[in-house]
Amino acid sequence: MESQKNIELIVIGGSAGSLQVIIEMIKNLNDIPKIPIVVVVHRKAQSGDILRTLLQQFTKIPVIEVEDKTEIDNNAIYIVPADYHLLFENKTNMSLDSSEKMNYSRPSIDVTFRSAAEIYGENMIGVLLSGANADGVEGLCYIKKNNGQVWIQDPETAEVEYMPKHAVEEIDYDQIIKPDNLADYINQL
Repeated sequence: MESQKNIELIVIGGSAGSLQVIIEMIKNLNDIPKIPIVVVVHRKAQSGDILRTLLQQFTKIPVIEVEDKTEIDNNAIYIVPADYHLLFENKTNMSLDSSEKMNYSRPSIDVTFRSAAEIYGENMIGVLLSGANADGVEGLCYIKKNNGQVWIQDPETAEVEYMPKHAVEEIDYDQIIKPDNLADYINQL
């Protein structure tokens, strides 16, 4: 891996087929991360906090479903709630937004990637996983434009290759990630 800048945030976006990759990553992360991880997954509006409950079973790291004005802690994994976009106000607070859907999605990966890139610039990593629409690709372009790192799941390993394949074709990425080495890359930061 290339030498790392001072990474202060990791944002992971995924849709259809990404949940198993996220679970495997969480199982294999170091118990005390030094970097907050934000997970944006497309899901039904009425899904409640079932995703947080599911993911918490696989780690000692606190898994927190974001509420409006949530403070960012380095030692946590944040889940964007169903039916809200997540925005970064600054490096210490996140907020929720219920504006129109983007790419048929709320939460939108693009919205969160873009907001994170505006605040964190070169000090962030955007990771795009399996999915069936183009959400996340525009956001990754914005991360790259702001000198952040772009990691994309190897489309050949994706349950639904459309999202990562589209990203690989469009973006000058930093890493192609296989599901079994995502946690290793994060642990090395």
